[in-house]
Amino acid sequence: MRAHPAGPLHGNLTPPSAAGAPPASLGELDGQVWPRSATRVGGELHLGGRPVTELARDHGTPLFVLDEADFRGRAADFAAAFSGADVHYASKAFLCGQVARWVAEDGLHLDACSGNELAVALAAGFPAHRIALHGNNKSVVELALAVDSGIGHVVLDSFDEIDRLVPLAAARVAAGGAPVPVLIRSTVGIEAHTHEFIATAHEDQKFGFSLATGDALAAAVRCVSEPALELAGLHSHIGSQIFDTAGFEAAAHRVVGLMGAVRDATGVVLPELNLGGGFGIAYLPDDDPVAAHDVAVKLRSVVAAECAELDLPVPRLAVEPGRAIAGPGTVTLYEIGTIKPVRLGASGSPGTPMVRNYVSVDGGMSDNIRTALYDASYTCVLANRVSAAPPALCRVVGKHCESGDVLVRDLWLPSDVVPGDLLAVAATGAYCWSMASNYNYLLKPPVVAVRDGVSAVVVRRQTLSDVFALDAVLTDVPPPVPAPSQPSVGVQR
Repeated sequence: MRAHPAGPLHGNLTPPSAAGAPPASLGELDGQVWPRSATRVGGELHLGGRPVTELARDHGTPLFVLDEADFRGRAADFAAAFSGADVHYASKAFLCGQVARWVAEDGLHLDACSGNELAVALAAGFPAHRIALHGNNKSVVELALAVDSGIGHVVLDSFDEIDRLVPLAAARVAAGGAPVPVLIRSTVGIEAHTHEFIATAHEDQKFGFSLATGDALAAAVRCVSEPALELAGLHSHIGSQIFDTAGFEAAAHRVVGLMGAVRDATGVVLPELNLGGGFGIAYLPDDDPVAAHDVAVKLRSVVAAECAELDLPVPRLAVEPGRAIAGPGTVTLYEIGTIKPVRLGASGSPGTPMVRNYVSVDGGMSDNIRTALYDASYTCVLANRVSAAPPALCRVVGKHCESGDVLVRDLWLPSDVVPGDLLAVAATGAYCWSMASNYNYLLKPPVVAVRDGVSAVVVRRQTLSDVFALDAVLTDVPPPVPAPSQPSVGVQR
């Protein structure tokens, strides 16, 4: 972690910029990073056939713009690559009623990580039998909702959770229902090449049953012994934002070995194997994610070989692509407010830029906490026009009272950007809106889906009245400044 959240400069260090050399063409849209529909028309960024200035005028900024065709196209890519397996959409990446319906229509399964995510999916009409409930601390209320709704799997994460689930499952069976299908989540000791905070398969962490200590096998044996539970299979997850298949292959080797151990201990041959996911996406042009087809081919090959070695039938596979479906197809639009040049070092210092422009926008860490939380990297472009001005070293920051309120740490923008210009930050579809907050009482932005030149609000902009409604003193007090009926660019309603 950095010594200071705003960067090394504040620790009296002046390293060379992480932005690298200026690109040959500022504002270029790399096809791996930007939504599939992203293009420039007359210099202006268009998404889903709509110019961003129109979207900003109609809906205000900050604004999440979701390319529906990109989202559904990536879902279809994974479904095709893993034909015959179950592809689970990650609710935690981004979930709303419309997204749940798209995922349902496209034949995918869905992961919920809380009772409320489960409730949203069910309320949207998502088929319960295609839902799996995750979580390291599921409450009795959450488990009861899962059992009563008849969801496809409860992914068990601890012995305490088994103790909580068994009475609920027994009550269902006593009432004439079927046993509750469960998966055992096993930590297989594989640490993916990812950020420490989002690597989830090493032993010293809160998720799952350890394979190394024997807890995973003990949990499986316990579930087999419970008449109200149906042990359907095993689950493994090794991290997020993973760019190679080696970790998945090693995990598959170990978890298939656990399937063999369960058979030897109980006589039960498990029919399902969920290998998790966390497939990476391109946030920057240099990122190189693995294609869904390539992952599928390698995973099938490894699982088949390991099963043959242990004389096991090949189980039905499931995968969890995570951000790989939702992430690339959404862009966040911001309006520039303040531009502040900050001197980095003495004039003429070798390798040290003289000035960095702090470009402040009308959102920030309340709508994208990932840069501050995970040191995540993003790129952005001037969206309302193109410019032939020379490049300037910039840092895109939010409007919060935090020095660590950074969206894009280092990049090159045209030196003539001015207040009122629009910036578009790429690949914000996963974990940005879903982790949004009301820090400094900023309001959560809307999400607008675009396709074939048509836009539709799928999540409306939060209002001060929404926030006041949660305050015991202010519930019935109107906001001092009423929201305009037709927002202009940058207005937070």
